[in-house]
Formats: sequence, structure tokens, C-alpha cells
Amino acid sequence: MASLFTHIARRFQSTLKPNTIQYVRDELQRHVSAVMKMPPNSGKTILEPRTMNESKALAVIPLASDKSMQLQYINWRQLVRFGVILEDLDTFAAYLVYRHNQGGAPMAEPNHQPMSIVTACVDNIQISEDHNITPDWDIYMAGNVSWVGKSSIEVSMELWQDVNGQRSDYLKATFVMVARNPSATRSLPLAPLKITSVEEEELFERGETARKMRKMNEARSLLKFPPNEAERSLLHDMFVKTLDPKNLSFRRRILPPNHKWIEDSKLKNAVLCFPSQRSVYNKIFGGFIMRMAFELAWTNASMYSKHRVDIVAVDDINFKNPVEIGDILLLSSQVCFTSGRRMELSVNVEVLEVETGNRKITNTFYFTFLSQADVPTVVPRSYADGMLFISAKRRFDSALARS
Repeated sequence: MASLFTHIARRFQSTLKPNTIQYVRDELQRHVSAVMKMPPNSGKTILEPRTMNESKALAVIPLASDKSMQLQYINWRQLVRFGVILEDLDTFAAYLVYRHNQGGAPMAEPNHQPMSIVTACVDNIQISEDHNITPDWDIYMAGNVSWVGKSSIEVSMELWQDVNGQRSDYLKATFVMVARNPSATRSLPLAPLKITSVEEEELFERGETARKMRKMNEARSLLKFPPNEAERSLLHDMFVKTLDPKNLSFRRRILPPNHKWIEDSKLKNAVLCFPSQRSVYNKIFGGFIMRMAFELAWTNASMYSKHRVDIVAVDDINFKNPVEIGDILLLSSQVCFTSGRRMELSVNVEVLEVETGNRKITNTFYFTFLSQADVPTVVPRSYADGMLFISAKRRFDSALARS
């Protein structure tokens, strides 16, 4: 999808004036505030079709000119923190969907019925392995709506820097957002998408294909069906390789050289959610949860590999339940699959009910990291870990097929 979206996006960029990411945040805040003040059952319930161009926007993170902003974005390697970029992507995606519904009308003057636009999933983020984004140059963000269903909508975005006058692409991201009524009790229709070119038709069809693929992956989930024959054979081979040759018993397991158990690759964290982390809807900002999950996964990957690691892909992040201010989040990261220098990590995020001790999953994240050197091979010891391994391998193979 990357090259087609980039071609369409660049067609409009020469006519777009970039606003700062702070301007985007402020505009989103003003628009949502105006929406929340609307009387129930007011506004337009049937929206006219919108073009991709009507949602198109260009934003800039002005790191080169705003030194105070650099402090929010840089890490100890003097590179830009990817977790903060995730927060900006989440904000930008919601902003683009509201622009789509506005159909050219000014923001903060709602041209639609009262609704909340929330992130349903991050379909994928593909990150360049050739460019480490630095605070020495501004970061540009471009995006637009690329597919619309009834109440769900896909947003395609890209980030790059102009380094010494040369464009250096950093990432391409696809977010899926959904429209809900302000109380989040039912879905609401969005403005349909009007296709104006063959290229846009192809981009829309790719969004439809991605939707069908998500449905298919859900239908063949390991929570519903057992692994296929090849996957079962792989699990059995790994099991046999971890049996002690000196004591042929199914209960006696040993690790081959340069191997580690999945159960020994975990890292956990607990986070208390404060008002400063709230979204425009007075819930905990989804971008903040993404940043917390990424930073835990990055730490886990670094400890596992014992080398510097770089993020190369984010895949299929699902947002299942909202998080309230004051909630306690329990994050659990683990290495689920390895291949050479690459590692697939999952992060589960649960909300803890302090009074009962009950836990409720709110998010699941999947990250791919690249180490400076080959990493130990991770192997499952239990059946549950075997399912984590197979699930991660499926994502790894799917990402290879897309690249």
C-alpha cells in the first residue's frame, strides 16, 4: 500500500500549508468541545460523500526550530522517541476523520451529528530501516481517509524528514477508527467516500481487502481453531529438540545452546492513570497507552537481545475497552518469536479493579524489533506459549509477505 498512498499524497502536498502538531491538537480539542456541546439528536445524520482530498492534511513537528519541543521528543541516543510519535499519529488520525466528516466546513463548527471518533485498531505501521529519525530536522506528517465503511473508517498516514533538501521517508501507518455516539453506546454512520480517480479506487480497494483480512484472521484465531498441520509439526519438532537425550522422558526438558524459554522472556509494568493523560473525551488517551506499551516492549527486547534494538513494524493493535482516569494498568510484555536479528513481541494491557482484583484486557499490541546481532531463539515450554509462538510467527510471515 505504501507506494500508491505516497503517490496520491504527494499530489496534494504542494498545495497544502503545514500546520504544527500543536495546532492539530488544539483544533481537535476545539472541535470535540463544540461537538460535546451539541444537543442530542441534532446535526446532520446523513452526510454527503466526501473526497480523499477533503480530509487531506499536512502537519509539522517543528523540532529544528523549537528547541523546547526537542526535550519532549528525544531519547538518550539523541534520536526521536517512537512512543511519542505513536501519540501524535493517534491524534492526527482522529483529526483527519473529523476533517472528512466536515467536508470542507471549518473545524469547531460541527457539520455532523454529535459523535466520538475513537481508535479501533492500528492495522500496521511500516518503519524504514534506512532512516533513524533525528531531532535535527522537522518531521512532516501527511494523511487522509483512504476507506470508509458504515461506522468504521481507515486513515493512511506517512512521516518523513527533509534532510539537506532530500526527502527521507520514515514510516507509513494505517489506523482504523470508529464513530460512536457521545455515550459510546452505539455506532454512528460516517460520510461515505467519493472516489475521483483510478488511483483512489485502488487505494480504497486495498482498504477493503485489509478489512476482509482482519475478519479472516479473527475467524481463524487460535482462540477458536487449533494450529494447522504444518504449525503442529513445528511445535512438535521444537518439543522434541528440548527433550533431554540422557533421560528420554516427556517431563525432562532442556534448552539447546543459544535458546530461551518464552516464559523467561517476560517484562511487566504497572501504570496509574492521571488526568494529565486524558484524551479529548476525558478518557485515558489511546496514544499514551501505545507509548507505555512500546517503551515496555523496547526495554524487554533490549534486555533479551543484550544489544541496541530498533523498531521496524507495529502490527494489529486492538483497542477493546476504554480506560478511565484513575485506573491501574497492568502491562505484560514477552518475546514470542525470533528469527535471526528480528524479534516479535506482544504486550497485553489489562485494567485492574482494585476492590475485586478482577482484570479486564483493554489492549493487545504487537511489535517487531531489529537487533544489532542475532538473538537467542525463543521456544515455547507450555501449550499456551506454543500458541503465542504460532500467533507471532503468523504475523511475522504476513509482514514478510507485505514487504
